[in-house]
Amino acid sequence: MVIGSKELIRDINNNLVLETIIHKSPISRASLSKELGLTKATISTIVQDLIDRKLIIEIGSDNTELGRKPILLTFNKQAGLALCIDIQLDSCTAVLSDLQAETLNSDTFDSPKDPNDLPDVLCSYVRNIMYNLPNTVYGLVGITLSIHGVTYEKTIKFVPYYNLAGIDLCKQLEDHFHIPVYIENEANLSAIGENSFVYDHADLASVSVHTGIGLGLIMGNRLVKGYRGYTGEVGHTIVNIDGRPCPCGNHGCLEQYVSQKVLMQEFAEKKGLDYVTFDDFLSYYRADDPDAKAIIDTFIKYMSVGLNNILNSFNPEIVVINSNFTSKLPELTDYIIDGLSSKMNNFGSVKASSLEGKASMLGGLCVAIRNFLGITFLRLQRVSNAHVKSDTTS
Repeated sequence: MVIGSKELIRDINNNLVLETIIHKSPISRASLSKELGLTKATISTIVQDLIDRKLIIEIGSDNTELGRKPILLTFNKQAGLALCIDIQLDSCTAVLSDLQAETLNSDTFDSPKDPNDLPDVLCSYVRNIMYNLPNTVYGLVGITLSIHGVTYEKTIKFVPYYNLAGIDLCKQLEDHFHIPVYIENEANLSAIGENSFVYDHADLASVSVHTGIGLGLIMGNRLVKGYRGYTGEVGHTIVNIDGRPCPCGNHGCLEQYVSQKVLMQEFAEKKGLDYVTFDDFLSYYRADDPDAKAIIDTFIKYMSVGLNNILNSFNPEIVVINSNFTSKLPELTDYIIDGLSSKMNNFGSVKASSLEGKASMLGGLCVAIRNFLGITFLRLQRVSNAHVKSDTTS
């Protein structure tokens, strides 16, 4: 039995009430009391505190035929703002949102060639954002940095293609702006985004296939990070002993055979080109180009292998594949599932992400918002493809 102080119990109740209003608004005080099993007096006190803090607002009366019409409450999503910045080798994408992760602005800017210059670039960008913020009660409540590598306790441990290890981005931004800064692996944020906006499952795996391959894992409604943050590095599981060298130091890692970066390089070499975009590749594939079809066959083969390993290792209820391949060619998901021949596999479904490149950004916004509000879960409505306007593709 857990015994807490009156202050702890009060804080827990406050958070439960706020969380319920966010997820079920508009809702009345009486409905909150019934939903949470708290007395009407307790609900009234907490609600008044949240109103005074301008986190919730009264929006009118419920439609009832008999008796006094109850006042409805809703979350004040305009009380503050959140910012997420996705950092990649060539560019950074930033999204500013309200407290319900609804996008207000999206920008893309070049990443500096020297990673040591990144803190100054980020500070300059955030400074410009601060000058033009909409007027809100709390202003910018948090910044989340999305990193395509291993992170742990606000530090960057390993990034294969853009060496950010040892650069304390969080401290430099926090010292400069006095705003909480969070740093998280891109695949972990994608899992949070999928879980918050689309798939309300306690056990979910999100596989990100971009420059590398990452796995975001939610088990029992909690993000799994493992010892020092290295859970989810599925791209560095070995699928070919003594195979291709990888920046991680091993040979034969999965991402050396199925990441978009590697497959586009392979296709460009087959065509005698210096570089091809994914859209270029799609044009070849849809024209039945044999080299493009061979690339797709490779993608299906190795994704099935990787997926089989994930399913047998973690047994999630649902696996969400976040990749340009499965987003642009959704039929590939069925082919990947067909490649799962193990009788040990037991899962609910495998889906192509509908959020695509927006998943990690939405997850990052959720992290900043949840920490500011002090709530455990942030379940929001499913977003449309236009929810986050991004100028880059993975």
